[in-house]
Amino acid sequence: MKRLALFVLILIVLAATAAIWIYTGVDRPYKGYEAAEQYVEVPPGAGPSSIGRRLVDAGVVRDVTSFRAAVWLSRQGRRLQAGEYRFDHPLSARQVIDKIARGEVYVRPITFPEGLTIKQMAALYESKGFGTADAFIQAAKNAALIRELDPQAPDLEGYLFPNTYTLPRKATADQLIARMVGEFEKALTPEIRANASARGLGVRELVTLASIVEKETGNSAERPLVAAVYSNRLKIGMGLQCDPTVIYALERIGQYNGNLTRENLRFDSPYNTYRYAGLPPGPIASPGRASLAAAASPADAPYIYFVSRNDGSHAFATTLDEHNRNVQQFQRQYFADRHR
Repeated sequence: MKRLALFVLILIVLAATAAIWIYTGVDRPYKGYEAAEQYVEVPPGAGPSSIGRRLVDAGVVRDVTSFRAAVWLSRQGRRLQAGEYRFDHPLSARQVIDKIARGEVYVRPITFPEGLTIKQMAALYESKGFGTADAFIQAAKNAALIRELDPQAPDLEGYLFPNTYTLPRKATADQLIARMVGEFEKALTPEIRANASARGLGVRELVTLASIVEKETGNSAERPLVAAVYSNRLKIGMGLQCDPTVIYALERIGQYNGNLTRENLRFDSPYNTYRYAGLPPGPIASPGRASLAAAASPADAPYIYFVSRNDGSHAFATTLDEHNRNVQQFQRQYFADRHR
């Protein structure tokens, strides 16, 4: 009886010791790095042993034995996913494994709104700390990425799709640019291309028109109407007379100061649609999906004029007399009243 009691006591002691060891090595939070945060890269194909050594070297896990025990207990050894992981507070070995098994790789978001140029996107890219503006601009010169869609493209202006992108910490400008072009190709659906083709627009003409629509209105309901205005003008050979094209021409040579003057409207550039009829040589910004769809399928409307109502919407007109009345009401009278 005494031997049995002793045996039971030994088992209890061993179980308690094992429980303490498991808690200390597997379930007790640990932080062995001094910095506020630590990054660990898990290469593709890396096994649990290799991953464990990286985590121990980084001070994220106490020791390899604890990590192996946690892997065995969690039964997630085959679910550990590649990528870079960020650690900024104490975690147990089991919690670390759960994080890697879920694939919670560290990424940062960057959002490019519709209607930005390559130069403006580059400035945003740099301001968010992803890299230099010059690196973005250089990567955006890789017109080979869009060669099948637009053999004439000298760069990727208009083909970098505006969206929110999540990027690994070490992502390069080239990798981001390739993703943005890929998203553009998804947005340019077969239906949009077919509708544009039926109207006699190739991809470059479509994206150019869509970029003008994007710059002229942020009101999604108006985009088909704005597209109709410019499509109607193209049909009758009337100049587009689009301010954003002049602004783009001036920005290309660093001469736009935020104020468009009458003298600017005489600036000699193929992008100046006050001087040259038809579409400009290429896109003047990156259009979103709605503007691409509007350019491919404009509203069935007779309008050839529009003017801002100063509230985010526009007044559309078919005749010059009607347009002049709108200008008087929404521009001259509006600003006269504001200055009284």
